[in-house]
Amino acid sequence: MNFGLRNKRVLVCGGTSGIGYAVAKCFLDEAAHVTIFSRDEVKIKEALKTLGAASTDADFIAADFAQPAQVDLALSKYLATNPGFDILVNNTGGPQPGPAASAQPEEFLAAFNQHLICNHIITKKLIPQMSEKKFGRVINIISTSVKQPLENLGVSNTVRGAVANWSKTLANELGASGITVNNVLPGATETGRLSQILERKAKAQDSSLEEVAEKEKRQIPLRRFGRPEEIAQAVVFLASDAASYITGINLTVDGGRTSSL
Repeated sequence: MNFGLRNKRVLVCGGTSGIGYAVAKCFLDEAAHVTIFSRDEVKIKEALKTLGAASTDADFIAADFAQPAQVDLALSKYLATNPGFDILVNNTGGPQPGPAASAQPEEFLAAFNQHLICNHIITKKLIPQMSEKKFGRVINIISTSVKQPLENLGVSNTVRGAVANWSKTLANELGASGITVNNVLPGATETGRLSQILERKAKAQDSSLEEVAEKEKRQIPLRRFGRPEEIAQAVVFLASDAASYITGINLTVDGGRTSSL
């Protein structure tokens, strides 16, 4: 589809693998200019090479999202010599699995910094130019745990909920400036993170990986895991003019797994 995103400038966080990589690819397919914002410069360059992105179509910013001050500095340096962005996709790897009751306070603080604080730093820097243009799209890739906490993901459940409420608040505040703010909530998606979760479950249950995967799929009405590009297509839609009257929502893309509306 042609979503009318040609020459739009898009900042994709965590764009070297998984859902972030699929998002970058979808925007490039729409002839947008993509900047990947991630930690590992080597992996970023490998991703850009695999994407086949010409230098005029894509570039990158490298910073560690575990270090908010580093993210702030890297983005400031980039914006000092480059145009701003029309579209921001906030996305970063999830916290380690485990129950909330046994998590250390430092784990919550680290996840809070990596997700909400970095999201806020980046978004805040891009708001002025978006407001000036009367156009902006902020899309946060979170989790279905915003609607229904997931087992053994205590820290993630907590922090994702904070990001969702931050997002809804921003949507209310920025709507008059022509900026929409929405969340995409992926379910079980074929990424490295899902593989790690399934492997841990298989070990804990003394079962094979195949058995655990099939059990998980039976909880999904569509009876399969999602593909990263299916999440990315939802992101691209929310970035387009076709979604210009949609803001402040949680868009669940999970094959029907979440039991709540």
